[in-house]
Amino acid sequence: MNTTDTTFDVRAIPAGTLAELRRLDDSGRCHPVTVTEDAGAPLRCCLTRARAGERITLLSYAPLRRWAEETGCDPGPYLETGPVYVHADPCEGFAGGWPDAFHGGQRVVRAYSADGRILAGLVGEPAELPGLAAELLDDPETAVVHVRAVGFGCFMHEVRRAG
Repeated sequence: MNTTDTTFDVRAIPAGTLAELRRLDDSGRCHPVTVTEDAGAPLRCCLTRARAGERITLLSYAPLRRWAEETGCDPGPYLETGPVYVHADPCEGFAGGWPDAFHGGQRVVRAYSADGRILAGLVGEPAELPGLAAELLDDPETAVVHVRAVGFGCFMHEVRRAG
């Protein structure tokens, strides 16, 4: 696969998973937060930034565990749970494409194998992220890619090969 030919399937947290997480998150609780002054929290439900006054919820999410349940693998010690912001109520979801405006700083693009083990991680600026994801997806051993914040390690979104 050539990086110029790569077609991505960028995935926000799916609506069904969001419904579950809004009731009980992956740490067994839910923490509602309302943004009233400082907008800009990255929303993993629609891959946009929160606007002032929007009702958003901070909750715990284990993306690799959810992916492992779907694929039947056991990620073992690579399983991570971390904080993510989502709209407090269902939204229209992610429209597709690469979410350029969503990324405001450096990110780590991390590749996982089909058995849920970390294969590689690359750090880059927002404009570099599609190329880094393509580079990792060029490896046939890569099953899924996660994009994460560098500073706090928070999950941002998932990337798979299209099709």
